[in-house]
Amino acid sequence: MRLPFLLACTFLLSLHNPAQSQGSLVSRGLTPSSPLNGTWQLISATTITKGVSSVTDYTKGQQMIKIINDTHFSFLKHDLNAPKDSSNNFDAGGGSYTLTGDQYTEHLDYYKDRNWEGKPFTFTVTVQNDTLTQKGIEKVDKEGIDRIIIEKYVRLHP
Repeated sequence: MRLPFLLACTFLLSLHNPAQSQGSLVSRGLTPSSPLNGTWQLISATTITKGVSSVTDYTKGQQMIKIINDTHFSFLKHDLNAPKDSSNNFDAGGGSYTLTGDQYTEHLDYYKDRNWEGKPFTFTVTVQNDTLTQKGIEKVDKEGIDRIIIEKYVRLHP
């Protein structure tokens, strides 16, 4: 009586193979528990255009978060002191991404300005404790944009 029960349990457990499902993520350049997964709040952004640096402090007057899962990212930004009219400078976008080593490439599928959509943006990323830093080039010819950006995020915990 025990042997058929053990064989049935073994068969049922063999139907779900975590290594196989993890392998499909790895084949797409992803890891099942990527250190990028989560919700991140932008703290500061440095923009370098033609050698001139500009730093934006995202802890004052505005807030931006980036949400990353195994396959997609999104970002949401708005003013903290909303004006009485409807102009709160809201911004949002998102799409898919790939991660190979420290090379993180966003494929911007959704954005309010269609000139940015369909473009890949590649960044070098580092995660140290609860800080994500991404550095790369934003180039959008139709907008005349060609700049280096360095963004620092902190992980938000539920």
